[in-house]
Amino acid sequence: MIRKVLALFLGAALLAGCSDSPSAPLGEPEPGTLRILAGSELADMQPVLDEAARATGVTVKFTFTGTLEGAEALANGSVDGKYDAVWFSSNRYLAGIPEAAKRLGNQVKIMSSPVVLGLASPVVQRLGWAGKPVSWSEIAAQAGKKAFSYGMTDPSASNSGFSALVGVASALAGAGNAIDARQIASVTPQLTQFFSAQALSAGSSGWLSDAYIRRATGPDPIDGLINYESVLLSANASGKLPQPLTLVYPSDGVVTADYPLSLLASAGDDARSAHQRLADYLRTPDVQKRIMDTTQRRPVVPGVALGPRFTARDLVELPFPATQQAVDALLQAYFDKIRRPSRTLYVLDTSGSMKGDRIDSLRTALVGLTGADDSLTGRFRRFRSREEVTMLPFSTTPSRATTFTVPEQDPAGELARIKAFAEGLSANGGTAIYDSLSEAYRVLEPLSTRDPDRFTSIVLMTDGENANGSSLGGFQASFGSVPPAMKQVPVFTVLFGEGSSDELTQVATLTGGKVFDARKVQLSDVFQEIRGYQ
Repeated sequence: MIRKVLALFLGAALLAGCSDSPSAPLGEPEPGTLRILAGSELADMQPVLDEAARATGVTVKFTFTGTLEGAEALANGSVDGKYDAVWFSSNRYLAGIPEAAKRLGNQVKIMSSPVVLGLASPVVQRLGWAGKPVSWSEIAAQAGKKAFSYGMTDPSASNSGFSALVGVASALAGAGNAIDARQIASVTPQLTQFFSAQALSAGSSGWLSDAYIRRATGPDPIDGLINYESVLLSANASGKLPQPLTLVYPSDGVVTADYPLSLLASAGDDARSAHQRLADYLRTPDVQKRIMDTTQRRPVVPGVALGPRFTARDLVELPFPATQQAVDALLQAYFDKIRRPSRTLYVLDTSGSMKGDRIDSLRTALVGLTGADDSLTGRFRRFRSREEVTMLPFSTTPSRATTFTVPEQDPAGELARIKAFAEGLSANGGTAIYDSLSEAYRVLEPLSTRDPDRFTSIVLMTDGENANGSSLGGFQASFGSVPPAMKQVPVFTVLFGEGSSDELTQVATLTGGKVFDARKVQLSDVFQEIRGYQ
């Protein structure tokens, strides 16, 4: 039952390279230090927290994690004695789990940010929405006509994406109450309209904003984003956008993050005192204004005036699903029926250096995505109905690519075939990274031409440096001749073993992808994290 209920808890993806495991030992508590398990988006609070340390003597030691992973850590008690507090965008999820809720002590709301739609200003003018109230139904209708495109985070990986999914579904249901499992089917056609316009997915709000900026200034721009108001305002303030975003606040309501700084019930007296001093300081009017100016989040203390950039003042708050059944139904419908399906090509290093534990880790990671991993994250990170999966192992040369398509009905058979393929991988030979990556683009081109309406990405996993075939420079030179549509396909590179961090970073940057570091965490965890971007 705990596992089922915990499926509610969705959040920001783990910060690659600078996050610890929620269960990692942090040593004995230190007076004046508050050990906080937090959502990665709270990293932008560091300047304010540095000032808080000087003013209050309280130093914050962050460990970043996803809300889902944090909820599991709370429920199974692995936070006890290791952390003093948790700080996520919302505690709505945690409150529904008795095992997690009982570990929460004093909870103090620090700031807030609604999840809204931001569109390039000319697009808002073209749609006739400037200065007018617009409902989610109107937004969905125009999205269904492909009148605009947008990016949004994966609701199984990031709270902003899940809040958007809840918001639009609740508004379209129109019942005035939290949406329940019985209402999902009735709004599925409108939700399908709405999500047909989604052109970009991501596992975190920050990466989504960066990817949008890259696309907005490129040959194939996206019209907008669904994200936290704070992220959209920060994008406008960055000066990197060719056109500013106009924020559209749906007239029938939004879902808002309220960022409660929550003491753990197991915290000692020193931590309790530090939590109180820090919370009191962060809620003083001057600091609330500093938070607003630094992070673009709204103050929660009465009497602190909103800045002029917050054009919408009194927002309607939509009800949040109250049951596990409703969340299950909504997420299952989103992944298996509503959103555009994915196409992923895995470029997999099976060279001789992968023998032993490494090839075993690769097999385990891929098999886990077929549904064999029944952990909390694994439940919604498996290969989904309608998804197209291509495996391209390589060693001295690229092997023949094998493509699987998971059917909407009865997917078990095709998932079993993917599992068998993964279990049959063996390690031998050299390492032709860039010949294999070039082959991946050649394989994808006819697939994308035949069926372009998919989220398409490449995952490149290697444990070593390139030893055979073309070099990184050769790949970079040849990338210029890749068809324009293929240049929009990001490569998510996985650093493993002795793989070259510099070269894999260059590949990810060139293609608009992201580097994931699997040298200190399990490869299966990284493959699951990448799923939020596909």
